[in-house]
Amino acid sequence: MKLEHPLIGITGNFGDKGCELAQGYYLSIVKAGGTPVVIPPHKDKEAILTLLNTLDGIVLSGGGDINPLLLGEEPLPQLHSVCPERDETELFLALEAFHRQIPTLGICRGIQVMAAALDGKVWQDIYAQDTGARLKHSQDMPRYTASHTVNIKEGSTLQSIFGGKQSLRVNSFHHQAVSDPGPHLTVSAMSPDGIIEAVESCEHKAIIGLQWHPECFILNNDESMMAVFRWLISEARTFSQAKHIHDTSIILDSHCDTPMFFSANSKENITMFGTRSDKVLVNLPKMAEGRLDASIMVAYIPQGERTEEAYKDVTAKTDLLLTQIEEMVRANGDRVGLAETSEDIMLLKAQGKKAILRGIENGYAIGKNIGLLEYFRKRGIVYMTLCHNGDNDICDSARGNNEHGGLSTFGREVVEQMNRLGILVDLSHASEKSFYDALEVSKVPIVCSHSSARALCDHPRNLTDDQMRALAQAGGVAQTTVYSGFLRSDGQATVIDAVEHLCHAAKIMGIEHVGLGTDFDGDGGVPGLADASEVINFTRHLLRRQFSEQDIRLIMGGNFLRAMASAKFCD
Repeated sequence: MKLEHPLIGITGNFGDKGCELAQGYYLSIVKAGGTPVVIPPHKDKEAILTLLNTLDGIVLSGGGDINPLLLGEEPLPQLHSVCPERDETELFLALEAFHRQIPTLGICRGIQVMAAALDGKVWQDIYAQDTGARLKHSQDMPRYTASHTVNIKEGSTLQSIFGGKQSLRVNSFHHQAVSDPGPHLTVSAMSPDGIIEAVESCEHKAIIGLQWHPECFILNNDESMMAVFRWLISEARTFSQAKHIHDTSIILDSHCDTPMFFSANSKENITMFGTRSDKVLVNLPKMAEGRLDASIMVAYIPQGERTEEAYKDVTAKTDLLLTQIEEMVRANGDRVGLAETSEDIMLLKAQGKKAILRGIENGYAIGKNIGLLEYFRKRGIVYMTLCHNGDNDICDSARGNNEHGGLSTFGREVVEQMNRLGILVDLSHASEKSFYDALEVSKVPIVCSHSSARALCDHPRNLTDDQMRALAQAGGVAQTTVYSGFLRSDGQATVIDAVEHLCHAAKIMGIEHVGLGTDFDGDGGVPGLADASEVINFTRHLLRRQFSEQDIRLIMGGNFLRAMASAKFCD
């Protein structure tokens, strides 16, 4: 469901009579097809967050100077009036909107708020701080009259919005400006004297900031700037549709390595997961922001020596990691629960909670003791990755020495026992021969919980097209991963590359056999899909590639859940 008239929040100014909003802002939103609502300046953060969860887009409006003390600076003599009622509120709002992937348009002061909130820098006065500023950037002409030109960056989103134009005539009412857009934004337009006039996301998000006032032109029946408002409404519609899909589906990430960051201090693990910690890519606030319902956290065991003593140690380590997952979840039980089935996840979602499922990455965890499979199944694991980077007693790895020529005799027994116990066989990291051997032995669909396409990135960890076809024929699923080195040979991947890999897999296998397994906290994460908060940005890009809502429901969880369900019914 896509809203025809998405809800757009516009930050209000603050004057003698309290909250104010210039006419051009809401007229431009209405004319572009949106429904405007005013966000008054206040400091109730919970109220702001509640509102953000309902909005489909945001306009950060113009107004007075930002208080430099909030940016760690002392005020210059050239500083004009500040608005303390707005500053802290809007810096918080801009950052939280960014965390939630809400399409955002910053105007004049709004571009500066946006940059400051996202680790950029703002000049207090361009004439005092930038020796290149020579134009008059605060015009005396009517606000709907252009006063100078800006040069648009080739290939930018801004250029596409304005039909490929290389320059625009704009109006100008400022003496502050962005001096450094920071790590999340890039410059998309500059004035002839070198002042930054526009920024946009460098992470393929729907974020644009303009130093001029596009909303003023419509007051003179001039539609030359309406394109940017139409862009915002279009992005807001897509975001609204993405939210609807997430709200009415199970959204599942089939592989994350967050337990790798566990310490011996259980309180630290509990806090790390329960708060928006920068230490990990998957925690409850980030899952909520990205509208991610469920994540399969694995007990990862790196390949080591294959001795009796080593086997005891790795089994104990696996046991400890699973216990730590359980402790972490139960201590945050008001917001999350443990799950083993799609029914468990649905029940938790109905309760407003997230779900954590458990897996084991590397069959080295069981050593040579096949009886441990039943033990770990009773501990709640839904899958076990047969190997990691190195051959083990079960099979050869994609990064191994071809010790067994595929599955070992023991490995065949392991696959058969996993079938009997309802544990999914995960073949990410396995060699090609191990892959085909397991496919032959398994009586239920197998999965590749975090594997991308070798046709697009020639890495032995990725699946060939023939492997994908065989996997699909056997009813399995391949979950595209977002480790940069598996997406591009130069390691410079973004969310666009992740989408390309998924599209390729869907073309080869069919839409019913693909999904997303990020490998977050195991070196997975790329710009635009950098942590759990950005999962909905992936959905937004799938919509832009014209996948249907039903397709996306399958991709973002349905296919993997089907494979999980099939594993339960093998005798």
